[in-house]
Amino acid sequence: MGPKEKMAEVARRLRRTYGPAHPRLPRDPLELLIQTILSQHTSDRNRDRAYAQLRRSFPTWEKLMEAPVEAVAEAVRGAGLHRQRAERIQAVLRRIHNERQNLDLTFLEELPLPMAEEFLLSLPGVGKKTASVVLLFAFAKPLFPVDTHIQRVTRRLGLLNSKDEPHEALRPWVPRGRELELHLHLIRLGREVCRPRHPRCSSCPVLDLCPFGQHAQGE
Repeated sequence: MGPKEKMAEVARRLRRTYGPAHPRLPRDPLELLIQTILSQHTSDRNRDRAYAQLRRSFPTWEKLMEAPVEAVAEAVRGAGLHRQRAERIQAVLRRIHNERQNLDLTFLEELPLPMAEEFLLSLPGVGKKTASVVLLFAFAKPLFPVDTHIQRVTRRLGLLNSKDEPHEALRPWVPRGRELELHLHLIRLGREVCRPRHPRCSSCPVLDLCPFGQHAQGE
């Protein structure tokens, strides 16, 4: 079975196991961008708390952009690395405002995908994962964000080499139109079953497709 066929079979089995994904769409792209910056190296719970406090403290993007960095850092303290995150968020907002004369990213929907991705990647501290999250969840663009859970699962499945750039390597194998659902399902599999330590291989719905799991079960 080739990698494209294997990924399609993984997608089918995970949908059968977890059911169809129904995330709230569309999402505001700038909101997503700031939330994703806050989510780096912290839990979803800490991200959500920090974002809620950020919007309570600064009800408009303009107020957030113009605030003292110390005040922004205090608002996002719960996410950790608060000074670094505050500086990055404000740098992103200033760059967008300088280039667009507003703080609105909805224009990305009308751009060809490579141009939309290029714009986001040009922003301070924005990498492929963050750009892919924004374009997938805000505009349903056919991108596949790869986090640490997805990297771990796909490496164990033999779909990703440790030397590969994961977004470029996995994108060709993802079934078109299933990017968002497969992204969510693989994260869930990584959190609940294919854990970094003590993976629950015997409970895995794709065990027979996984060289790592078969080896672990054979020991």
